[in-house]
Amino acid sequence: MIRSMTAFGRARVTTEEKDITVEIKSVNSRYLDCTVRLPRRYGFLEDKVKTYAQQNGISRGKVEIYIGVDTLSDTEVEILLDDAYARGYITALEKLRDTFGLRDDISVMSVAQNREIFTTKRAEDDQEGDWQMIREVMDRALAEFVAARTAEGEKIERDITQKIEGIRETAKKIAVYSDEEIKAYNAKLTERIKQFLDDNNIAIDEARILTESAIYADRVAIDEELTRLNCHFGAFYDILASGEPCGRKLDFLLQEINRETNTIGSKAQCLDIAKLVVDIKAELEKIREQIQNIE
Repeated sequence: MIRSMTAFGRARVTTEEKDITVEIKSVNSRYLDCTVRLPRRYGFLEDKVKTYAQQNGISRGKVEIYIGVDTLSDTEVEILLDDAYARGYITALEKLRDTFGLRDDISVMSVAQNREIFTTKRAEDDQEGDWQMIREVMDRALAEFVAARTAEGEKIERDITQKIEGIRETAKKIAVYSDEEIKAYNAKLTERIKQFLDDNNIAIDEARILTESAIYADRVAIDEELTRLNCHFGAFYDILASGEPCGRKLDFLLQEINRETNTIGSKAQCLDIAKLVVDIKAELEKIREQIQNIE
């Protein structure tokens, strides 16, 4: 089962003490780029949140995790004044006033707008309790987030599977045209040589005709490329069935399929094959765009 890198999950839990909201959203990215936004007082949880997200199904994508915590009870919080910082800040304001002759409107409320003069005192034992509460809400958001990734991934998997099957059928048509091309060339070459020899009363050299036909067949043969294509198709399905993040593997495999397709196009002299190669390359480009969104 593959999963999309684009998804959103949200959960909210309200208790007597706290109102906690967790939102997780992600978009495409080559690697995992996880950003966590937390209230300042819960900044110590940032690394835990990132690690927990990775342990629970997020391995790739540009991921943003927002955690909001509103305290509904003030029993566990004590706001303290940073005296030294406040004194220095007020002194700087007074200097600003005196230096530039500004109107004196320094007041408690104006000074209090600078939140740096306050500190929040919390008991150390509360950190683990805070993490437990936030993690429970995060579990719900992660469940919704992963479900959204999985649902979108199922759509992508159905689409690219259908396209790969179409390419496989097109490759079978190319194999038929290739055989017909070589047979037609053999017949045409034989007819031309016989006509030339008859016109000039020269004995027919069957060995020479076979040699020329073999040289042409070897030059335009695409058996190896078609065999490798079939191997790549099998590997494609094996990767899809692995149950692991597979976006990068599929991207690499698609490059190999495209390489074999280009070789077939350069070898083939048949117009019908050339048209089918164009069709395959068009489908491969559509698959490539879809794979860019796979985790």
